[in-house]
This record gives sequence, C-alpha cells and structure tokens, in this order.
Amino acid sequence: MKDTLKAGIKYKHKFVVPLSKTVPSLYPESEEFVVMPEVFATGFLVGFLEWSCIKAINPHLDWPNEQTVGTHIDISHEAATPPGLEVTASIELIEVEGRKLVFKVEAHDGFDLISRGRHERFVINKEKFDNKVNEKKA
Repeated sequence: MKDTLKAGIKYKHKFVVPLSKTVPSLYPESEEFVVMPEVFATGFLVGFLEWSCIKAINPHLDWPNEQTVGTHIDISHEAATPPGLEVTASIELIEVEGRKLVFKVEAHDGFDLISRGRHERFVINKEKFDNKVNEKKA
C-alpha cells in the first residue's frame, strides 16, 4: 500500500446499463428471475459499486500484486433503472484501518438516487490469496 492510500479519496464511475445486467440475466437458470422486470439487478449494482471502489484505490496500491476483496456491503436499492440509462457511482474512502478500507457509496441513474450505503474491502497480497484458494480446491 502506498502512502497515498488515505481517507478522503473520492471517485466517480459511470456505466451504461446493458440488458445483460438486468434481473433476468442475474440467474438465467432460475425461472423466477427470468420472468422478472428488465431493470438493473441489485446483484449487478453491488458489483458496479465494488468496481468503482476498486478503480478509486488501485492507483494507491502496488497493483496487481496488491488487490482488494469485498468483505461487507450494506446498501439500499431505492429505484429501478432500465437498460440504456447511465448510472454514476460516487464513492469516498472514509476509513483506513490497517488493510481494512471503508467506503461511503452512492449511485444515481440521472433520474433518481438508486443506492446508498457503505462498503468494506480488504487489501490482499494476490499471490498469497491465490495460494490459499488453491489449497481449498485441492
């Protein structure tokens, strides 16, 4: 981790929601999901917020040797977003506690605030992490 990894880092990330990121695409194996409305899925919203946090802090890590993994998310999903709209995530790193990072996150679709909350990530050494995962596979 670089000395620049400190609370106060802010970042905005934009993404146009494609049909492939709507609820029916979340689990196409599930007949219940397939018949649901074609709006930005909460599961994909979570991934978008994680992606935004990653992009915000990667310049402050020894990327790709150091990476981060999500460890906690507590967000709302307040409004439906149809495909074709651009969503903007606004994130702020509000706490650095050793390798634990805490973010304030929000997302807007140009019409509504669609999400807000907190997200925690943990800085990992990619090689060590992969070794532990490979032990589980064995």
